[in-house]
Amino acid sequence: MSAPHIPPQTGAPDPVHQRIDAALHQLAALGGDLVAHANRIGAILWSPPRIVVVGRLKAGKSTLVNALIGAPVAETAALEATNVVTVYENGAPSRADVVSTDGTRRPVPLALGTTVDLGVPPEQVAYVHRYLPSHALSTITLVDTPGLATLTVTNAAATERALIDGFEQTRSASVDADAAVFLFDSMPRTDEVEFLQRLGFIPLNTLGVLSRADGFGRGVLGNRDPLGHAAEHANVLARRLAGQVGTVVPVAGLLAQTSHTGAFTDADAHALVALAPLAPLELFDLLDADPAALPVPRDQVWRLLELIGEYGLVHARAQATGGAHQVNQWLSGVSGVHPLRAVLEQSLRRFAVLHRAGRILAELDALVYSHPARDAIRQIVSALRTDPALVPVELLRALRSLLQADPSAPAVDELVQVLRGGTIAEALGLEPTASPEQIRAMAQQKLVAVQAQSVSTRSAAEDTALTALTHAYTVIVRGH
Repeated sequence: MSAPHIPPQTGAPDPVHQRIDAALHQLAALGGDLVAHANRIGAILWSPPRIVVVGRLKAGKSTLVNALIGAPVAETAALEATNVVTVYENGAPSRADVVSTDGTRRPVPLALGTTVDLGVPPEQVAYVHRYLPSHALSTITLVDTPGLATLTVTNAAATERALIDGFEQTRSASVDADAAVFLFDSMPRTDEVEFLQRLGFIPLNTLGVLSRADGFGRGVLGNRDPLGHAAEHANVLARRLAGQVGTVVPVAGLLAQTSHTGAFTDADAHALVALAPLAPLELFDLLDADPAALPVPRDQVWRLLELIGEYGLVHARAQATGGAHQVNQWLSGVSGVHPLRAVLEQSLRRFAVLHRAGRILAELDALVYSHPARDAIRQIVSALRTDPALVPVELLRALRSLLQADPSAPAVDELVQVLRGGTIAEALGLEPTASPEQIRAMAQQKLVAVQAQSVSTRSAAEDTALTALTHAYTVIVRGH
């Protein structure tokens, strides 16, 4: 194992993709219908990993999707537009298809600022497939979902149908998500966590987002800065939810959306400048009791509240003299969207890619058992599975199985450490400066320990996990 898998940032193929692509070329070379199978699986391999955004109604999912895409494409106000799953994928021209539960597709017209007419009842819709030219979507595909356990059971059922039932009913009507962003505004409820677990994600490919950070606690008029308070609480939640999410990032979704969609204008900045002399309490008192005393029309203040909320209305005034550009830079900086993007593009995407590779291996395994050319296919798959580049894929697959069967097994922590390591040294628990001799010695030590554990295991999942660790440490010891 030359290094734990980290997708390259330059756009060059990473080792996992290269090895699987080579195997698919071998598969296609067998001829017949295997050419079509190789092309189908190749489309899965080279498409960006799908990251699903889940949470309760009004948790801020669509606002966050807008911020990440950089365009107001996800409805945030009309309930009718949020009761189906929507897949946002990079593509031109801008268009949308309604995908029915039977897998059929039908294009639907788009009009800015209006709710899309699906043409069929929501319960017959698997998801809406939205294509738009977007650099932000070139490396990931975002999946916006209805709120969970909300006004009716319909919304939660739509998410479940697309992400769980759809996967089993027909692959063409499923969303096939590879990672999850889990939004909550304080502490997630039991049913939310249970739903997340049903999706089959593990902490390594699940990111927690503490949404509405700008209104956390008592908000902007409280004794504590809500953003700082939210950051502290996010750390607490990350520890409490360690079994469900890899980390928790606080985000002020409204501030992120406004700063990234171009909604805030110089006219808005001028209004903020006019409001600057007012103390926060005086500003809100005048808005409620004596709007005529405000230095700008009341409607303009309400617009500012819709764009930047109470926190922005109070604190962005100090930036407004620099115009809309300076305000937008400030909004972007305090919103938490940059740390969120960093996690999405690095660790979460990394494990999403490994998850995707695991699904591809499962597709190839299915061919081994069902296709007449099974012996030749088995040789290709066997060589692929033993390739050092695929070690992290097997480790992630083993971890997922072990967490489902025996989450308290000792091997869980060891699998997580190896997978999270950015370098081989870190994967082994060593300092980044560890020498090759120290790395091999530690790998040998861990190999002996894992082999000793293999004598007495509690489940088949633990056997699989220890086998994967044995392979990983053996690869390191041999210097691959």
